[in-house]
Formats: sequence, structure tokens, C-alpha cells
Amino acid sequence: MISAFTPATGAQAPSQASFSPPFDPALIASMASALFGALPGEQGRTAGVQAPVNLAPAGSPLSSPAGFGPAVPGTPIPPGQVPGTNLIPASPTPVLSLAHRAPALLPHAQAGNGLPDNLVTQLPAYEPRFGGGVLGVPEAVGPSEAPVPAFPQRREGAIPFGLAAPNASPFYFLSDSFDHPSAGGLPIASPIHDGFAPPAVSQPGLATASRPAPPAGVFSTEPKYYFVDAVELPSGYVTPAKPPPHDALPQAGAGQHPPFDVNAIRRDFPILQERVNGQQLVWFDNAATTQKPQSVIDRLAHFYAHENSNIHRAAHELAARATDAYESAREKVRAFINAPDVNEVIFVRGTTEAINLVAKSWGDQHVGEGDEIIVSHLEHHANIVPWQQLAAAKGARLRVIPVDDSGQVLLDEYARLLNDRTKIVSVTQVSNALGTIVPVKQIVEMAHRAGAIALVDGAQSVSHMPVDVQDIGADFFVFSGHKVFGPTGIGALWGKREVLEDMPPWQGGGNMIADVTFEKTVYQPIPNKFEAGTGNIADAVGLGAAIDYVSRIGMHNIDRYEHELLCYGMQQLGLIPGVRLVGTAADKASVMSFVLAGYSTEEVGNALNEEGIAVRTGHHCAQPILRRMGLEATVRPSLAFYNTFEEVDRLVTVVRRLAQARVH
Repeated sequence: MISAFTPATGAQAPSQASFSPPFDPALIASMASALFGALPGEQGRTAGVQAPVNLAPAGSPLSSPAGFGPAVPGTPIPPGQVPGTNLIPASPTPVLSLAHRAPALLPHAQAGNGLPDNLVTQLPAYEPRFGGGVLGVPEAVGPSEAPVPAFPQRREGAIPFGLAAPNASPFYFLSDSFDHPSAGGLPIASPIHDGFAPPAVSQPGLATASRPAPPAGVFSTEPKYYFVDAVELPSGYVTPAKPPPHDALPQAGAGQHPPFDVNAIRRDFPILQERVNGQQLVWFDNAATTQKPQSVIDRLAHFYAHENSNIHRAAHELAARATDAYESAREKVRAFINAPDVNEVIFVRGTTEAINLVAKSWGDQHVGEGDEIIVSHLEHHANIVPWQQLAAAKGARLRVIPVDDSGQVLLDEYARLLNDRTKIVSVTQVSNALGTIVPVKQIVEMAHRAGAIALVDGAQSVSHMPVDVQDIGADFFVFSGHKVFGPTGIGALWGKREVLEDMPPWQGGGNMIADVTFEKTVYQPIPNKFEAGTGNIADAVGLGAAIDYVSRIGMHNIDRYEHELLCYGMQQLGLIPGVRLVGTAADKASVMSFVLAGYSTEEVGNALNEEGIAVRTGHHCAQPILRRMGLEATVRPSLAFYNTFEEVDRLVTVVRRLAQARVH
């Protein structure tokens, strides 16, 4: 007799062939009704475990590949199937009714079509889904009472080397200086030093925001979708905090290697394992662009795999995820530069576009014939050409702050340039060609006393030192994402609210409008007013991940380590006969420009490339300052915190070999 196994009891039961009476259809129907009536609460009891409700078994038509995508809510698992491990979340909350929503944007002036000319608000131009802290934004740490160590004052005839006084602001270091490390790398310090501990985080790699939580009951815990044109804005800005209902986002802090361990940091950058001409790559072209940690690469891939959508105006889950990610990145930029208001942060393609935006929008409105614009002799072409164009169009005059032979600006000469015709002063914080750190805070103060506004170009500073726009006091601050270990094609313009709101849009299109008729267009409040069209959403998210990464390591730690590396490199290059160091100001960052007697800069660059060492040669888009130094080109090694003393030694060895070959 054939036997079958009864799942409920484990006992053997007679097969269908052994039943003497035929099956009773009514009995079968009754049993089926009882079975389906127990689902979904009773599903999974075969294994003795209560299975999750609303889940389809692995491999069934209701499941999705690789564990992604929602199952149909309330769909029972077919009888006879054992629930698998492919657990699929239920579908998102349905779109909320928008019938009760009314615009909360206050009129500035009435237009002919009954709409305001401008929309001005202290609130964000999008509605966050959830209240709470910021995903992935490191907890703010108050400024240290002790000063950040400055570049050492240069003794007569000596290259600066060493650190400023001990008892400087707290770092994760065991000693006040780095010896040239052995093969074992730099010493790894305890995470607590001199009574200072790193910020606590709620979970590995995910810091919570230090901003105050919203009042209870103000924010709904239900998803809200993004309709920029007509929303009931909340009574304060709080960025999204609830984790998205899909695979966890890649976090920059996932590895949590000890600070500051350069060898552990290097493992975060996959491109540093590349080999060039049979040699391991040495990336000394950081002033041109920085390499990207794996966390940034993963975050970009995650966005395209799980969040890709246009932002702000769509009643679906992916648009909500993309908007959360994009606006969360804006908040990370705000915190990174210590801006007072997230709506003052405008996403642009990079520093060049940011300066052009200010020149075309603010400049066109405020600069007239006979007015003056001041820049320094150190500027990148991106901080010269837009102002030249504006001056030519308006009949204004471009004036230049001179520098001394070391490459530092002359403040007394700058004071003589300022007058009541000066409208704007635009200067770099760190020279891309010489590495000079410019005293921008003092320059801004002097500009304001003269009645002018000030712009600071931070493209070369944000990756090397802490930046605080409120302390600097400028009206505008600009930087590029690819200079701070983020993607290319993304950057930020920060401006003071009152200045930005006074500026007209510089481009027109979607996203930046509140209402359009053929008679009149009404623009969105900042920042949307300056972000026409579909922005670079994914790369903005990638920039946020890069900020997470460097913030976790700590900009003070990066500043100190790079300072020691720069001092060592400048000292070693300066000992080679025939080497002329270009840019020897007492305050420097990153850049070690030089020329070698008997060689063109291209010849030196090619020799270094043969050894796998990447440097930039040429004029570096800064021809005026090189010509001030009597040159048309330099060799420019430029450093980042993933570079090592051993890599500097490899560079010095090649240059010394070239110098010796020329002598013989």
C-alpha cells in the first residue's frame, strides 16, 4: 500500500487509492475554507514558527528577484508552499490626499495674474517626509578653545617645517609631530586624547544631528510626497531621518578604522591600488581632482539601483527617496561649512559655475559704469574671466591685489585699492598654483568696511582645512565636489540669505518656478530659484557621502597630517641642487610647485609618470601668478591625506636622479 506523509502530524496516512468511500466535495470545500480563513496569520506554522504576514515565498510568482520590490499587500501564500527566506516588504503607504493643502508661500508683491512676483520664505522649498535628525550627517562638534595650528612662521632662508605650539586644538594623535614613518605606517592613536572624545553615534557609521528635535506632534510619521509648487510647509526645517524602506544606504563610517591611520585610509580608495608603468600609482595631482573612497562609489551605485528618480514633484516612492537623498546632501554641505541656513546652499556644477552665477546675477544688477571689482594676483582663471566679462559689459574696472616674492598677498596694497567705487572683492582661500593660504577673513572685513561685498573661492581649501563661513564672514563661498573626494560635475554656492533673495534668477526653466502663465512667471524661494531644470541629483548625493567620509576622519586631523607631509616634501625637494620651489609663503597648504634647472616641466612630468607618479605640469589655469614669478609653467605635486611619506620619497628620488644626470 502506498503511503503519504501528513505534514500536520508527521504520521503516515493511507493514499488516495486505499480510501473505501469516494472523496466528499463538500468536506474538501469545508477544509479549504478553514485553511484560507486562517491565512495569513496561520501561515508558516508548518515549521513551528509564525511566519511574517504579507510576504511571498521565495521563488513564487509573488516574490521578486534578488529580494527586491514589494509584494502585493494582503496576498496569501498559496497552500502547500513553505515560506522561503526571500522576505519582501509591503508596498509603500498610498499617496496622501492633497485636497487640504494650500500654498504657504507669502506674497512679496502682487502680479498681474494674481500671483506674487517673488516667493520669500524662511522655510525649506521642499517638504521632508519625516521629522528627526539627519541621515549620515556627523554630529556637530563645537569649536575648540585652542587655536588650530597654523603653518609655522618661516625663518629667514629656511623652508617651513614643524608644527606650531603644542596644546593646539585636540587631535587624534599621540605626539605633536610625525617622524618619517617606517614600513609599519604612522602611529595609531587612541580615540580619546587630552580629554577629547570623538562624537558619539547612534549606530556604526551613522551620526545623529545635533540640531534640536522638532516639537512633539508637529511632524507626521506618515510619508509625505514632494509638491514644491503647492505645499503646507512645516513650522521649521528638519531633514529626513527615518531610514528608507529598502536596502540600507552605504555609510562612510562602515569600516570605522582608527583615526588617524593613513594605511587604513588608503584601503578606502580602490584606485590607489592601480599600477602605472609597472609601479603602484602615486596620486600627487590632488589640486586638479581628488580620488574617491569606496563609500562614495557605493553611494552613487546605490542611488541608481534603488532611488533614481527626478525630485520634488512626484507622487511615488522613488521620487520621495531621491528627494530625501538630495536635500539631505544639501544639509550635509550646510553643516560642513557651518552655514546658518540650509536654504542658502545652492547646488551648481562646480566652483566655475558658482562664480559665473554670482557675476551674471548679482553683478549684472549691482555693478555699473565706473565701478570696481577686486581680485588677487593668485586667482585661478575661473575667478578672473567672469569678472573681466562683467567689467567689459558694464564699463567697470578690474583691480588686482599684488603679492610678494613668496606668493602672499600684500594687505597694505589691498587697502589702497579699496574705495567707494569698489563693489565686490573676490579672492581664493588657497592658491591652486602656489598653495598660499590667503588671510580671507581679514580681506572680507576690509571689503565690508569699504561698503563692498566679498566672495571666497574655497575650491582648494575645503579638502585641507576646516571651513566656517560664519567665521570668515564673506557674502559668498564656493567650492567643487571633486576637490573634496566627491564626484565631478557638482559643487555648491553658499550666500547670505539677504543677498541671494535680492538676486534675480540667472537661468529659467523647471524646478525654479512657482507659477507660469504667458503673462508672468513667479519664481520659487531660494535655493530653488537658482536651480533651474533637473539638477545633478546623483552626484549631489555622492558629494554628501564624501562629506560624511572626511567629517568622520576629521578636518582638523587631515589638516595636521597634511601639514607635516607638506613640510617634509618642501624640505626634501629644497635640498636637491637645481630645484626652485615656487610659492614659499609661511602659510601654505598641499601644493609643492617647483621647476628643475635644465629640464622643461613636461620632461620632469614624463619622468615621474614612468615611475607611476602622477603630477600636473603647465600653467594650472593660473597664468598671471606664474608670470608674476617669472615662469610660464611649473611641476605641481599636490597632496591629500591618503598620501604618505614614502610616496614623497619616491618623488624626491626621481627628481634627484634627474638633477644628477644633468650635472654629469
